[in-house]
Amino acid sequence: MVERLPFTFTAYRLATRAATPFARYLLGRRLRRGKEHPTRLPERRGEPGVPRPDGPLVWVHGASVGEFVAALPVVERLRARGVAVLVTTGTVTSAELATRRLPEGAIHQFVPLDAPAYVGRFLDHWRPDLGLFVESDLWPNLILAAAERRVPLILVNGRLSERSYEKWQRAPATIETLLSRFDLCLVRSPEDAQRFGALGAPRLGVTGNLKLDVPALPVDPARFAELRTALAGRPLVAAASTHGGEEAALLAVHRKLRLEFPRLLTVIAPRHPERGAEIAAMAATAGLEAARRSQGALPNAATEIYVADTLGELGLLYRVAPVVFMGGSLIPHGGQNPIEPVKLGAAVLHGPHVKNFADIYAALDGAGGAKAVADAEDLAAALTVLLADGEARATLAAAGERTVQILAGAVDRTMAALEPYLVQIRLEGRTGDA
Repeated sequence: MVERLPFTFTAYRLATRAATPFARYLLGRRLRRGKEHPTRLPERRGEPGVPRPDGPLVWVHGASVGEFVAALPVVERLRARGVAVLVTTGTVTSAELATRRLPEGAIHQFVPLDAPAYVGRFLDHWRPDLGLFVESDLWPNLILAAAERRVPLILVNGRLSERSYEKWQRAPATIETLLSRFDLCLVRSPEDAQRFGALGAPRLGVTGNLKLDVPALPVDPARFAELRTALAGRPLVAAASTHGGEEAALLAVHRKLRLEFPRLLTVIAPRHPERGAEIAAMAATAGLEAARRSQGALPNAATEIYVADTLGELGLLYRVAPVVFMGGSLIPHGGQNPIEPVKLGAAVLHGPHVKNFADIYAALDGAGGAKAVADAEDLAAALTVLLADGEARATLAAAGERTVQILAGAVDRTMAALEPYLVQIRLEGRTGDA
C-alpha cells in the first residue's frame, strides 16, 4: 500500500516542480551576490562534477560550515576504513573549507536545489548506499526521494531548540513524515531526544555533540611566525565570528581599555569576511587606526584595530590571542561555537545570547571554563581583569580545556551506532560486485 503524503508535501512538490524553470534566474542572482560558486552551478541542478566511485558510498550532508566541521571527524573515520564518502553542503564558504580539510579520497559537491528533477538527477548519479544528515537541514524532496529509493537515512548530531520544537508542533504531520524516513536519529542530548521523539522520530540514540570532538584548527606555520613577530608582545584581545551590531560595541570597549593598556591591539574577525571594509571604516570614524588582513597588511605599532577579514585563519587567530570573545552573543543571534578557541588554549568570553550552543556554554560556564558578560560594559570589565592577570587567564583556559575533554566522545558513540549500517552496505557491495 502506497503511503499517502500530507497535503503540505504534495503542494510543496508541485510548487518546486513548477518553479524549476526559474531556478537558473535564482542561481544567477545568488551568483551575483557571491552566494554561489561561478564554475560549479551545474551541481546545484544535480549535475555531477565528478564520476561516482566504485563500491559502497556514504553520503554526508550538512548545510554549511558548522555542520561540515561537526561531521569532519566522522568523514575521516569513514575514509580511514576505506569507505567512499560524498559530502554535500550548500554554501561557498563550506565548499572552500572542504577543499582544504576533507581527507584524501572524499568528494565534495554542492547539494542540489530542492526541486524534484534536480534531486532525481543527483540521486541517479551518486546512488548512495547510506545517507547521514547533519543536525537539522531537512529538505523535503531530497529526503523523500532518497527514502523512496530505499537509501537508509540517519540523522547525526541532531539538535532541536525549544523554539524549533514549538514551531514543528504546529505542523505535526509534516515533521512526522520527514522524521519517519530516518532509520535512526542520533542526537546531542536527552532533551533533544525527548523533542525528536515527541515529533515522531521512530528510533533515537543520544551520542553527544560531535563539535566537541573536532580536531584543533590547522595553522600555516610561516604565517603564524610572521604574525607573532608583528605582535611583538603587545596586549591582545580577539573577537571572533562577530556580527553586525557587535563591532561598534567592541570599538567602544577598545577605546576604554586603551586608557589602561596603551599598546592594546584588538583583532576583529567578522563572521562574514566581506564586511571587512565596513568594520575598518567604523574604526576610522571612531578615531582608531585600522588595518585589514585581506589587503595583506600586518599590524604595526600604530595599528589599534586589526580586521581579520580572511577565510580559514581562525586557527591562527586563536593561537596568538590569549583572550577570545565569541561573537554572535552580544546581539540576539544565538552565539558561535566556542570549542575551537578553547582547544587552542584561549580564555573565552561570551555574551548572553548563546542559544545555538546552550549546552556547551552551560557546561563551560559551570566549570569556570568560560565567562559570560551581560553587555559591552561588562565585557570591558572582564577584559581588564584578564589582560592584567595572567594567572586568571590561565585558570579560565585550563578549565575550558578540561571541560571539553570530559564532554568528548561523540565520534566514538556515533561510529558505534553506524557500525551495523556500514557492515550491511559493505556486504551488499561485495554481493553486488560478485
